[in-house]
Amino acid sequence: MLHSEKHSGIIRGVKSHESNYAFIDSQNLNLGIQKLGWKLDYKKFRIYLKEKYNVSVAYLFIGYIPANVLMYKGLKNAGFELVHKPITKLKDGTVKGNVDADLVLHTMIQFPNYFQAVIITSDGDFNSLIEYLREQNKLKVVLSPDVKTCSRLLKKAAKNKIIYMDKLDQKLSLKNEKAPPKD
Repeated sequence: MLHSEKHSGIIRGVKSHESNYAFIDSQNLNLGIQKLGWKLDYKKFRIYLKEKYNVSVAYLFIGYIPANVLMYKGLKNAGFELVHKPITKLKDGTVKGNVDADLVLHTMIQFPNYFQAVIITSDGDFNSLIEYLREQNKLKVVLSPDVKTCSRLLKKAAKNKIIYMDKLDQKLSLKNEKAPPKD
C-alpha cells in the first residue's frame, strides 16, 4: 500500500510553468550522507532544492515505521511530501522499505505536472528512468550523495546531469552534529 500525503511538499513562490519536482530515495540519501560522516539538515535541503533547482514539490519516498511519526512530521514541516511504503522485517531483524518501484511509478504519474525532475539517489536501478527522462528533456539533474558510491549505470544514464552532494556538507549539514560512527 502506497500512501502519499497530498500537497504538503508544495513550496510557494516557484513559477508553475517552470515548476520542477524532486523524487527522493530517502534510504539511499540518508545512508549515503551518513557514510560521508555528516547529517543532512532536511529543512536546509528543501530550501536548497527550491533555490537551486526551482523545485516546487519534493516527494520523499520512505518506509513507514510507526515509531518514527515525529520524524515524519518534521520532514513534512520542512516541506516534503511523504510517500510512505510499508516495511518488511527480514529474518536478521533489519527492516526494509523498498521504494524503487514506487519512486519510478510516481515520477511517471506526475510526468505531465512538472517541467523537469530532480532525482535524488545513487542507485543504478533507476538508470532506465534517468535515460527516459533525459531523452524526453524532463531530467533537470540527478543528485547523488557520493561519487564513490554512485552506481556506474546511474552515472552513464545521467551523463552530464549528475551532481554529487559530498561537497555540500558546509551548506546542508546539521551544525555541530556528526553522523553515527561507521560499522
